[in-house]
Amino acid sequence: MMGHSHALSGAAVWLAAAPALTTLPEAIGHPELAAVTAPILTGPELVAGAVVCAGAAMLPDLDHPSATIAQTFGPVTWLLSKGVNFVSGGHRHATHSLLFSVLAGAGAHLLGANHPVGRDILVVLMVGLAIRAVGIGVPGKTLTSAIVNVGLTAALFLTFLTLGVTYSWLGLAIGIGCLVHVIGDCLTERGCPVLWPIKKRWLLPWDIGIKTGKKFEKQFLGPALSIVVIALLCLRLMPA
Repeated sequence: MMGHSHALSGAAVWLAAAPALTTLPEAIGHPELAAVTAPILTGPELVAGAVVCAGAAMLPDLDHPSATIAQTFGPVTWLLSKGVNFVSGGHRHATHSLLFSVLAGAGAHLLGANHPVGRDILVVLMVGLAIRAVGIGVPGKTLTSAIVNVGLTAALFLTFLTLGVTYSWLGLAIGIGCLVHVIGDCLTERGCPVLWPIKKRWLLPWDIGIKTGKKFEKQFLGPALSIVVIALLCLRLMPA
């Protein structure tokens, strides 16, 4: 799937799942986890969660140095992508798995709980990935697009900071975003090694997977996901 499809699906799933996430501590018998999920439905945290989850839905593609997403912050994300590509074994390998989603979520939670500066750096990266994924930038101008992205990312992060967003749910948003990406790519013609290090790829049978970047995704899936995100956002922010 293309970047904007991943990002929009990440935001849509977060907005759809938000009410259920707030009830999760009681459902699993660990009410102490309410400190993690309780803020999710407040306006600023809901929007921040959707943006972070949208960015996290791009995170598995950092294994692809040629992808647009690797140019988000210019040389910084390109070098990061090269490193991820080497460590993960190439595109659509380790990062496109259930294990990566769990580890990314757990790592983000521990980082957020113990290292505020590291948490903020991770949030900035996720916001930047989300902005870049939805196509904000200057076509054909990598450096200019990176500068625009840095400016918009800083503005949005400072807005969240001013509004007092806590990011207690950061690990959930990162894990869910990565998992949404994996599921999305399982719907394409190439599939994903969901149970990596087992290399078998999961994909739709009978060659009915989505053809990445083709007419269906560009003219139907992308616009449909945009409508879903807007509708869910309005629904969640609507006064009770």
